Amino acid sequence: MPKDYYKSLGINKNASKDEIKKAFRKLAHEHHPDKNPKDADKFKEISEAYSVLSDDSKRAQYDQFGSAGPGFSGGGGGFGGEQGQGGFGGFDFSGFQGGFGGGQGFGQDGVEFDLGDIFGSVFGGGRNSSKKQRQGRDIELDIEIDFKSSIFGKEEEIKVSKDSTCAHCKGTRGEPNSKFDDCGTCHGTGTVYEIKRTFFGQMQNAKVCDICFGTGKIPKEKCHVCKGQGTVHSTETINVIIPPGINPGDTLKVQGKGESVTGGLSGDLYIKLHVKKHPKIIKDEYNLIYPLEIKLTDALLGADIKVEALDGDLTLTIPAGISHGELLRVRGRGVPMDNKASRRGDLLFKISVNIPKRLSRESKKLLEDLRREGL
Repeated sequence: MPKDYYKSLGINKNASKDEIKKAFRKLAHEHHPDKNPKDADKFKEISEAYSVLSDDSKRAQYDQFGSAGPGFSGGGGGFGGEQGQGGFGGFDFSGFQGGFGGGQGFGQDGVEFDLGDIFGSVFGGGRNSSKKQRQGRDIELDIEIDFKSSIFGKEEEIKVSKDSTCAHCKGTRGEPNSKFDDCGTCHGTGTVYEIKRTFFGQMQNAKVCDICFGTGKIPKEKCHVCKGQGTVHSTETINVIIPPGINPGDTLKVQGKGESVTGGLSGDLYIKLHVKKHPKIIKDEYNLIYPLEIKLTDALLGADIKVEALDGDLTLTIPAGISHGELLRVRGRGVPMDNKASRRGDLLFKISVNIPKRLSRESKKLLEDLRREGL
């Protein structure tokens, strides 16, 4: 008697694709064999139901004939282990622990496990049949720059020790003008296949050929510099543009400047920036705060004083009667807000009035006169 796939998932015959998916996700959590090996048959049943009802053509055939075609006759042999076996004995569940316990799959983070890869490998056309492109290792390094460079940016020359594409053969692995033969391992396809047994049956996965590095070709005359590897370990000088306004701990990503790999993409370079502290100036978002000590007479009478800023000298007007701790703002002389420095924050001078500890007789007399005047 054909199985009732709708009943297996606890849904009605008019259920939408989203309802089918939600029902399967819920039941997969409850009955996955990693949680309870006794639920292996139940998990096989709901997986079989989902594989049919989530596919429009199989669902239509099932609704009309009560069967989804070969392998879905409702018996126990079409899914799981050897022909005629209803159990899961002898199959490797370890490959699916990450899929249902966390990370990819129906884990706590809510990421959906794509059964298209699994069922496609069993019935043909799955995405697992395509190979993944090789990629070189990412590189992380730390550099320290001065305060001014962190504000206005700069071009930094960095030396990186890594695997780089061989300059002699340009990554081809052969001597210049060398001819190439098809790889005997992958037969010129660049891809080899491995078979793995799972509780769904045998799965075929594609991977890059280790002999030809996925190129499908073997040079008749290997490069004498890289010995046919396509890469050499060397120290490469990289010019890095540090943008203005960076903060300590910021990380720059330089795409494609990580380690090279033959037959694939280079990794990326990640540069963590450390900034030397300025002895006086403090960065406050897009503003620069500059502590400025002035004389008592300048605070009382006002003055024009010359101040050295990060991007050049300027003349600052001190208004008469300024108070200790007061801020004077110079607009547009702070941190650039974009790479072109078309907009900038402000430069803030925090005034500190220098009170003399020793006074001459004449100075004391003048101050006494001021006191008598009520000042």
